[in-house]
Amino acid sequence: MEQLTRHLHELLVAAAPRHPSVLSIAGSDCSGGAGIQADIKAISALGGYAASAITAVTSQNTLGVQGIFPLPPEVVEGQIRSVMDDLHVRAVKIGMVHDAALVRAIAGCLRRYSPAAVVCDPVMISTSGHRLMAEDTIRSIEQELFPLSTLITPNLHEASMLCGRELHTVEEMKEEAMRLSERYGTSVLIKGGHLEGEQMCDVLASAVRPGTTECFVSPRIDSHNLHGTGCTLSSAIATRLAFGFGLEEAIGQAKEYMDGAIRRGRDLHVGHGHGPLWHFQE
Repeated sequence: MEQLTRHLHELLVAAAPRHPSVLSIAGSDCSGGAGIQADIKAISALGGYAASAITAVTSQNTLGVQGIFPLPPEVVEGQIRSVMDDLHVRAVKIGMVHDAALVRAIAGCLRRYSPAAVVCDPVMISTSGHRLMAEDTIRSIEQELFPLSTLITPNLHEASMLCGRELHTVEEMKEEAMRLSERYGTSVLIKGGHLEGEQMCDVLASAVRPGTTECFVSPRIDSHNLHGTGCTLSSAIATRLAFGFGLEEAIGQAKEYMDGAIRRGRDLHVGHGHGPLWHFQE
């Protein structure tokens, strides 16, 4: 059975187009380090064809966010329909979504077009722990988007909020990843970048293997340039899924790519704050 599964995966990968289309639905970062700009860089660097639907225009840089201009739901929906009606989109990545009406519009598009893979990066809480959206928007994302997703990728703060308790250990991450996976009927990758220690550990609870978890461990990389890591990882996973790889393999490859992007970017001097990764091979 395992050999048959591996053979089917190999056939899917071989049958994938050379540059599969991946749609990113997210906000724009004018400084280029996160959001749509980071998504397009990651998708392109990994060989995908990047399309986009912008949910908001932001004024931001390496020092922080100075302003946000949300786009109306009908404008975002129009972008998604234009892309989906023309391109053969094999995977969708969802990032910044600012209100419940927009959540419903995106969910309607997902139900209409039924993309094979959807990776939802719930940009609910910032790296510093600051809540970025209202309670009704969070509830809408839980009810409308999560059940339509192949994978959700909350950071430790977001996972703690979703499960109602602070997470401090890998064992707690495993417990809650399985609970969240069962609750939403989707796979859950809790990102453990905020854990203390020299090792980074992300925990996956797969919807196809209930009651089990897998840990993705890598050395912590000392860098001041970590702007856009969440956007980059979720886009990289979506791109590998678009190529036909299974979920665990897609995550493993995406994490390896992101670790390389952090290493390549740690000596960059872009801006005066927390700089970006370097998404491209040198």
